[in-house]
Amino acid sequence: MFSLSYIRRCLEKSFAPLACECTVGVDTSLTVRIFDRATGRVDLVVTGIIMEKLNSAEMIAHMVDELRYEIAGNTLHTVEVIE
Repeated sequence: MFSLSYIRRCLEKSFAPLACECTVGVDTSLTVRIFDRATGRVDLVVTGIIMEKLNSAEMIAHMVDELRYEIAGNTLHTVEVIE
């Protein structure tokens, strides 16, 4: 299993210029928060990632792909107000 700092570095490299915060819960599950450091805007928060499954570079790459998919589907639509 990779260290938490290594996983965070991989995520930040993959999602640059966004920042990434990784925390491990008491149940050893990983929570990932991807956000814009300058504005504080959070693009994605995912909880319950099983750390034991992140045991190879391929599994980390797979997680990155899944997070990219989640961010792509997480678009907020703005509504134009006409007065």
